[in-house]
Amino acid sequence: MTHNNPLSGPGYFIQGLKMIVLPQLRWFVLIPLVINILVFGGIIYWASGHFSLWMSQLTGWMPEWLAFLEYLLWPLFFLALAAVMFFTFTIIGNFIAAPFNALLAEKVQRMEGADLPDLQLSDWLVIVPRSIGRELRKLLYYLPRAIVLLLLSFVPVLGFVLWFLFNGWMMAIQYCDYAADNRGVSFSDMLSRLKPQISKSWPFGAIVNLAMLIPLVNLLIIPAAVVGASLLWEREMEQKNAAV
Repeated sequence: MTHNNPLSGPGYFIQGLKMIVLPQLRWFVLIPLVINILVFGGIIYWASGHFSLWMSQLTGWMPEWLAFLEYLLWPLFFLALAAVMFFTFTIIGNFIAAPFNALLAEKVQRMEGADLPDLQLSDWLVIVPRSIGRELRKLLYYLPRAIVLLLLSFVPVLGFVLWFLFNGWMMAIQYCDYAADNRGVSFSDMLSRLKPQISKSWPFGAIVNLAMLIPLVNLLIIPAAVVGASLLWEREMEQKNAAV
């Protein structure tokens, strides 16, 4: 059944969390979930096996008179490594799970009444490279801006605020893009449609970004974000575009 009532940005994410347990979405959620668990587990296993070695090398570069700082370096290095692991997991996980996320988005869009072409097994030969190419396009959008923000992060408070604002916007782009791509909307057109709806798209991305920081829970956040973003795209972007 189609429910076309508009929601707030966070409301779409909450709706996505509720819908990932629906029987008709179960397999579309489980497959990328298992993939992300394997990727996340592999990264943790690899990093934990090298942590002590990296820490020893780091402290080995320190002069003896700074040895007392070693107890401070351990938690700082751990947090830095955790941040790198999270970023790596996000990139690798999105690349691997992109075709499955596209199918999950398509299923939700059909539930919303979208008229999309029927996909056959042979269409995977098109879906997989197209999805990976789309992920590369998002990465190319992200990296130059992330580098500038990395430099600005040395400015107290301002750097943190800008990172938070940008990551919220980036999460909206990341997950709305699956539905947009299914609709045949180019990346640049997708951006131009999101911007007028930033009052809903950014809060959606911001709540996803915050939820992604919760270890292990973030594995469920990805499919919920795909579902929520698909609802957001269909009810806000497609309906507004059709009304023009």
